[in-house]
Amino acid sequence: MSKKDYYEVLGVDRNVSEGDLKKAFRQKAMKFHPDRNSDDPSAPEKFKEASEAYEVLSDSSKRNSYDQFGHQGVDTSGFRGHSGEGFNDIFGDIFGDIFGGGDPFGRRQRSNRGSDLQYSMTISLEDAVRGVTEKIAVPALESCETCNGSGAEKGSSPITCSGCNGAGQVRTQQGFFSVAQTCRQCSGSGQVIKDPCRPCKGKGRVEQRKTLSVKIPAGVDTGDRIRLAGEGEAGPNKGPSGDLFVQIKVLPHDVFERDGRHLYCEAPISFVDATLGGEIQIPTLDGKVKIKIPEGTQTGKLFRLKGKGVDAIRGGSKGDLLCRAVIETPQNLTKKQKDLLQELQFSLKKSDKQTPLSSEWFDKVKSFFESN
Repeated sequence: MSKKDYYEVLGVDRNVSEGDLKKAFRQKAMKFHPDRNSDDPSAPEKFKEASEAYEVLSDSSKRNSYDQFGHQGVDTSGFRGHSGEGFNDIFGDIFGDIFGGGDPFGRRQRSNRGSDLQYSMTISLEDAVRGVTEKIAVPALESCETCNGSGAEKGSSPITCSGCNGAGQVRTQQGFFSVAQTCRQCSGSGQVIKDPCRPCKGKGRVEQRKTLSVKIPAGVDTGDRIRLAGEGEAGPNKGPSGDLFVQIKVLPHDVFERDGRHLYCEAPISFVDATLGGEIQIPTLDGKVKIKIPEGTQTGKLFRLKGKGVDAIRGGSKGDLLCRAVIETPQNLTKKQKDLLQELQFSLKKSDKQTPLSSEWFDKVKSFFESN
């Protein structure tokens, strides 16, 4: 009996990508696996066909040979369904969700890793710019010191699980295919605790509050995460600990706003200083700095202070501080002050050169109305 085309078996075309090929095999495997089709006598054969096709097409060299020479280009006479090491890895990935996390080939699973934890930390802009070391208290599951994480009462030890003989998995035979599932009696650990430890109640872990010192580097911003390896929850069955991730949130500042590496602020400038020029002091995170105000300064003018911003946490030059001038209109004037300003205004109207923005604006308005 001639073999079916491998691409037809999996229902894909010859230009199929690696990802789509794997997806197609997953669908066929779930559809025809003997465990799910005990009432279909043709299911084992169809499952075997799909497995054989995937073994060839998922290997680039075998696939090239098959594309050139067909079935004769690949030797599948020794196909064993699930004997190759690399093929086992693929099967383990594909069937993990079918068999509830168990490895279908009976390979012992590694100790469970502890859960990762997240801690939200709020810091000031000053601390974010300069860097700071903070102490935090984190509740987490830690390995029980009484039983050293074994879960067994002191002086005793876990015994081999009788349900799986210490393998952590139980095998069942489905036709030609051997399926391994996690042992329910020991939850995959291969051991059973007869005399549980009292402090941890046989869990091997207890909830504790630990204090950690976290170094916040200069330049962090809201949304950045700092990883503390191994500071998460202890793993069950003496498994490795997870990690702790510190999530940063920078508080708003009364004076400065931040945009990446740069800081922004606004500086009120008196009507007189803006007109005649002068000096003002503006704040920086390193102290006050004097800057010169040129004659005729307008609202919106930016004064840039190089290197007074934020360090680039991922490399690059330090940011700048940009100060925006805001011309302050005087209020609550005396009659004498108002008279002086009116006299000044009358004198300014005699020359367009002294109020170029106003003159230019009125010319544009006049041109607009004349054209319409």
